[in-house]
Amino acid sequence: MNGCEAIECVAGVDEAGRGPLAGPVIAAAVILDPSQPIEGLADSKTLSEAARERLAPLIRARSRAWALGSAERAEIDSLNILQATLLAMRRALLALPVRPRHVQIDGNRAPALADLGCSVETVVRGDATVAAIGAASILAKTHRDALMRSLDRVHPGYGFARHKGYGTAAHLAALRALGPSPEHRLSFAPVRAALGGQRR
Repeated sequence: MNGCEAIECVAGVDEAGRGPLAGPVIAAAVILDPSQPIEGLADSKTLSEAARERLAPLIRARSRAWALGSAERAEIDSLNILQATLLAMRRALLALPVRPRHVQIDGNRAPALADLGCSVETVVRGDATVAAIGAASILAKTHRDALMRSLDRVHPGYGFARHKGYGTAAHLAALRALGPSPEHRLSFAPVRAALGGQRR
């Protein structure tokens, strides 16, 4: 992985999918290019779907570098959601084509990154205050939403395309009626409840 000489070589990192009952958790790492500013970057949760879909290709086109990382359902169940999220963040950073000098991570926990040789900073609410983290939140969210739409075709009946795996009333009703799909997180209480408290 090439070094990054510019002092502005800072990677922002955020995730999407910690709360849903199904699907992977996705992380993104973004190194913005100061010479190509992107208007409208913000916490993806505050943006409309249309705004996120408009911004995502701009982020990919104008950033100095970007990458995605994921932790799958089985890893979430094995590790717990926090550790799986940190693993997805680490994978996103390792996938960057350039090595950042500094990493800013949304939240108050950071993955183990000593081998990257960069400084690390956690920023609570960073997706709303740090442009690179906001950009990462948009890439992670749009990628995960697209993935959940694809999983809706593979596992019809749960409504993944609508709720993206979150525990809506309709999703919980489908879980009770159909039982968990292979994408459901068996370590999450509502999914266990759908199994009558028994892990399969």
